[in-house]
Amino acid sequence: MNIPHNAGNDAPRDIRGVLVQVAGARLLLPNASIAEVLSYAEPEPVPGAPDWLLGRMRWRGWPVPLVAAARMAGARIDVVTLGTKVLVFKALGGDPRLPYFAVLSNGFPRLVTISRGTIRSEPDGTALPQFVKARVALNDEVVLIPDLEAMQTRISQVLDEAGASADMAHG
Repeated sequence: MNIPHNAGNDAPRDIRGVLVQVAGARLLLPNASIAEVLSYAEPEPVPGAPDWLLGRMRWRGWPVPLVAAARMAGARIDVVTLGTKVLVFKALGGDPRLPYFAVLSNGFPRLVTISRGTIRSEPDGTALPQFVKARVALNDEVVLIPDLEAMQTRISQVLDEAGASADMAHG
């Protein structure tokens, strides 16, 4: 994760992030990437989709794909529990058919302040899970930085394969 740096002096700037608990891991994301946090409601299934694509839900008039990030990364675990929330993300890839996607979270995201002194690379020798950009330590807690663009690309591919992307247009 690139920490913004003030070019005028050597003092680091703080940035705002969120820690998101998903089944089996904590994810660190930019605060601005989350559009809204919702209570879980059963999504409409997408026929032929893998088990990590739980379906589509309506949000502000958009049919938004809902994914289980842990399953998407290869973990085979149950993902919906009491207190499960849905995080709606602003998609980064510029695909007008997929301006948003949603991810399950175990509870509300936690706002955190990130500075050069609170974050460091945490290579542990093991391969990163699929759709993860980096493993870092934030205040001595190991967290994962997801690759939101890769997730969006894969979601789009799966929807295309399932024939559902035609339905993803706003309306």
